Amino acid sequence: MRAYLALLLSLVLVLTGCSPAAPVEEQEQSSQPPAQSQPEQEPEPEPEPVVSHLMVAGDVMSHMPITKDAYVAQTGEYDYSHMLQFAAQQLEGADYAVANLETVLAGGPNYSGFPAFNSPDALARDVKAAGFDLLSTANNHSRDQGLDGIYRTLDVLDQVGLAHVGTQRSQEELEENRGIHVADVGGISVAFLSYTYGLNGFRLDSDKMFAVNLFNLDYYTTLANPDYDRLRSDLEAARELDTDLIAVMIHWGVEYRNAPNAHQTDLAQFLVEQGADLVLGGHPHVLQPYETITVTGWDGAEREGFVCYSLGNFISNQYDPAPATMTTAVLDLELTRDPVTGETAVTQVGYQPYYMLHRDSAPVGEKRYLVNIHQAMAEYEAGESTLVDAASYRELEEALEHCHAILGPEGDLGGEDTLSQAA
Repeated sequence: MRAYLALLLSLVLVLTGCSPAAPVEEQEQSSQPPAQSQPEQEPEPEPEPVVSHLMVAGDVMSHMPITKDAYVAQTGEYDYSHMLQFAAQQLEGADYAVANLETVLAGGPNYSGFPAFNSPDALARDVKAAGFDLLSTANNHSRDQGLDGIYRTLDVLDQVGLAHVGTQRSQEELEENRGIHVADVGGISVAFLSYTYGLNGFRLDSDKMFAVNLFNLDYYTTLANPDYDRLRSDLEAARELDTDLIAVMIHWGVEYRNAPNAHQTDLAQFLVEQGADLVLGGHPHVLQPYETITVTGWDGAEREGFVCYSLGNFISNQYDPAPATMTTAVLDLELTRDPVTGETAVTQVGYQPYYMLHRDSAPVGEKRYLVNIHQAMAEYEAGESTLVDAASYRELEEALEHCHAILGPEGDLGGEDTLSQAA
């Protein structure tokens, strides 16, 4: 009987396809998908430094021969573009470009040159079109047409889209940013400040001191007593903005001197001590050298600052002394932010030399050109120039020699796309 039952059970198992269950552990293992090899992760790319180019020009002036050459009789309008066309070619490569506006835009039709400037609004439009982004408006001619001239100049710059620093329309406007303009220079933040030594003897009323940023306490008399408290306070405010760099545009020095005086060098050292990374000077109407200085900063740490004492005139009708007042340069400052430390510095410096060509016998609209010296000389040598003759070619040679004597030949870009190492 037992044998019969065992046989019957075996037949049932075979017919139903059943087999003894596997152990639980075996079932769990068999349910796991087959192991797959993990791909190797790509290494994180090394962070890249941020590199940008800040270009700096000298004084933008419109003496009456300049204003008259900008006049277009057919339309009754003004156009400075022919004077600026060659510099505009360089400025195309700038991430940001700055200059000093040494005139006011107080409205026509009574335009004037030295000693009390008033220029057509077209100057601002064409400077913007040439590639400039910011103009310093603090200089000895800021008050040439009174306070209304200061205010209207700022209105016009706003209308054409040019940033400005150095003058204000109200105390509230000054207090809003402490007279500081923060700009994005190709991904590098720069806080710009601007000051002038004085106002050609004019004095601001006590309730209108907001109008122009002055760095001298005796700005209407002896011009020898810097307002260190204001400069220290303003640069502290700039440091608190935590920008990558701080730039001070400053109107200083002695006219027609090709070397800075002790007043400039002492003040430059103080500005760098208080946090300025760039000190960009103007007013002498002639070139003065640039250099990198090392000081002990406000915090006791050693720090460096790049100082350009003067770039002379950018556009003007000055010709005496020649060729100094007609020779200028546009600086090209390479700025680099280290991706690891976050520190930003001037890593390379170069300049392009220019000359304000006077063509008195030419028709209106063709009398004044700011020419790239190397480009103009090359075109003449190739027999392709419509602007340069034998006499003006000799002027260009003399201007280039003068430029090299003041700024050094090693920084001359010479039309190349390379820059010299910073000093």
